[in-house]
Amino acid sequence: QVQLVESGGGLVQPGESLRLSCTTSGPNLYHYNVGWFRQAPGKEREGVACMSARDSGRLVYADSVKGRFTISRDTPKNTVYLSMTRLEPEDTAIYYCARANGRECQIRRDEYAFWGSGTQVTVSS
Repeated sequence: QVQLVESGGGLVQPGESLRLSCTTSGPNLYHYNVGWFRQAPGKEREGVACMSARDSGRLVYADSVKGRFTISRDTPKNTVYLSMTRLEPEDTAIYYCARANGRECQIRRDEYAFWGSGTQVTVSS
């Protein structure tokens, strides 16, 4: 069973930064599309960012995070990161990473078969 594990969440003040990590004991994430999603209380889970497999170079960001969030990958560490800057209270949510097959990633939930259990990010003064 593929397991994805997120870490790096926490409580920060508006304007601060966090870096989330997604790792797995399964096959290297380099070979898969990896997405980050988030779910705020009472809201649907929404796509935040994704990175296509291998050396595609394709990155996709939700409009709400463009210019503030960056998705990246460290292949030797088998880890995908979500670097979040200029955090806002509206970014408060549980953040999930997910893995998918396919050629080009999309930030659509139904594209992803394997999910982590999430890490809480709270932005509050």
